[in-house]
Amino acid sequence: MYAKESMEQEEIHSKVLRAGRRTYFFDVRGTKAGDYYLTITESKKFTHDDGSFHYKKHKIYLYKEDFTAFKEIMDEMMDFIIDNKGSEVISERHQSDFKKESFEDIVSEDAVEKPIEDTPTSSFTEVDFDDI
Repeated sequence: MYAKESMEQEEIHSKVLRAGRRTYFFDVRGTKAGDYYLTITESKKFTHDDGSFHYKKHKIYLYKEDFTAFKEIMDEMMDFIIDNKGSEVISERHQSDFKKESFEDIVSEDAVEKPIEDTPTSSFTEVDFDDI
């Protein structure tokens, strides 16, 4: 119980960024000496065939003495990506407004109501499935 209480005191400030299957946690924590440092945790959800899931986590500890260099390199890398590839997200599944359509959504959009004709059950009707 004492370990849990000391862990709660260690967390000073937190922010969460949810990005699809990934979640990023930014936590300011306190050292035993009373100073602060930053942890950045990436948590990624993996689903098994049976429907159960697990998370893989990766953590970075960033101390104040490294903030300036880390920020400069991070800014440089982000600028490089934007300058060379633009800010448009290429992969649809990473777009924040992307909505995966279900089969029912696609069929209902293409469906056109037609009157049902009375035909004998012994007759054969050719059906074209190209527009599904």
